[in-house]
Amino acid sequence: MPLDRNQLKDDLQRLVGERHPLSSPLRLQEAEAYLHRQFTEAGLTVMKQPFQALGGTHHNVIGTVFPASAQGQSAPPLILAAHFDTVQGSPGADDNASALAVMLQVARQVRAMTLARPIRFIAFNLEEDNLLGSSAYTARLRRNREAIHGAIVLECVGYASHQHNSQKIPPGVPIAVPTTGNFLAVIGNERSQDLTGSIAQAMKPHLPIVPLVVPGNGEKLPDTRRSDHTSFWEQGFQAVMLTDTANFRNPHYHRPTDTLDTLNLDFIASVADGITAAVIALAGRPSP
Repeated sequence: MPLDRNQLKDDLQRLVGERHPLSSPLRLQEAEAYLHRQFTEAGLTVMKQPFQALGGTHHNVIGTVFPASAQGQSAPPLILAAHFDTVQGSPGADDNASALAVMLQVARQVRAMTLARPIRFIAFNLEEDNLLGSSAYTARLRRNREAIHGAIVLECVGYASHQHNSQKIPPGVPIAVPTTGNFLAVIGNERSQDLTGSIAQAMKPHLPIVPLVVPGNGEKLPDTRRSDHTSFWEQGFQAVMLTDTANFRNPHYHRPTDTLDTLNLDFIASVADGITAAVIALAGRPSP
């Protein structure tokens, strides 16, 4: 099924806007409700995970699609995740409406796939507040002794530039990084090395990819720990972050200027195509 550019733009328009639990709680709740509705309309089995934080109850939104076979239904799920909150004062177009729009595109397409395992789509809340939503989720996974096939976490996937020197290099990165900011970084830890390679390989036909496997859980490269994948790493699960590198490329990161008109829709569409290919590689089953 080809990517629907109009739907992509509509999702972005619906989601862009400050979404913060203290300064804009209503907008945060509206984003949560929109994601719940879109998962439901895509045919996913949807639930909310409540958790206590910041003096109240907040929710992660979880939508699952199951394979037809009983054997596939009992296999460890593949997780595709993105956070839906923002920092105060930013409409959060790249961070992180871009990732939510990609996740919704993939969610709408998985019903047409032949699956070998469940795919669990998760919209995490309160990532900007010390990864509180994903920490609550991964702690529950560990508590329930639940296995997963791995997690793909989308973090800022909408900003790209073809200008020379548009890409800055995070300090301490041990690989060559292009100076043109038109690639997607695929970052895993040591435990996730195979997952990182599989995702990078599946996505390469669709857009430039720069994979990086960090030692341990990235403790010596703190810039590689700045999203919900870290909650999975800390609990011993395989997880990979996909990112346009945020402030190392995007001058609007965490600012009031992180608006829809600064995003590169062609780049987002390529990311969505690449993620779809990665999901098929990791959770798909060839049709008989």
